[in-house]
Amino acid sequence: MAEKVFKLIEGGTSEVIVKKSRFLGITFPIETAEEAAERIAGIRKKYYDARHNCYAWRLVGAEKFSDDGEPSQTAGKPMLDVLTGEGLTGALVVVTRYFGGTLLGTGGLVRAYTEAAKEAVKNSKVTEIRPRRTVTCTVQYTDLGRVQYLFREAGLEPATDYQEQIILTAEVPEEQVAKLTKDITEATAGKADLQIGDMYIG
Repeated sequence: MAEKVFKLIEGGTSEVIVKKSRFLGITFPIETAEEAAERIAGIRKKYYDARHNCYAWRLVGAEKFSDDGEPSQTAGKPMLDVLTGEGLTGALVVVTRYFGGTLLGTGGLVRAYTEAAKEAVKNSKVTEIRPRRTVTCTVQYTDLGRVQYLFREAGLEPATDYQEQIILTAEVPEEQVAKLTKDITEATAGKADLQIGDMYIG
């Protein structure tokens, strides 16, 4: 079974106060690294008087974080760990810190940034996305009914192209691919031509 992956679809906010330091967390859905950079620039402009605007973001196959002047590994990395721990992709979290006059130490900073990021994520809306593959199945008209039944049984509605043979195409969750293709092969006595695409998240 593939690990669960979640996509951020609506941002949330948080506020954590530790020894008079204010940590303001905010999340944004993002599609690209460029979009993340624009959002971060917008926060820096909005909170221009804050001492730190730390961030972390994750996309499929890419991630980045910044401590923005805080001691190394005390802000951005713990925030990235929150996104990773929640299985989130397409997500940016920024935590703005207004210094309260008391040093918190590395452990205190890690806890504060982690809490602000967790709260912001908790107040966001997410949806599960699953690893999938495009399965294309070419069959004779005589096998069509059996194959359509197998797709329906798997909860799938394939696009159907009626030519000399019929071509059925569906986006199939990764965990269903092996069983579906095995069932189709058996139902058609190996006559179905099955093409299985690369895995993607969607």
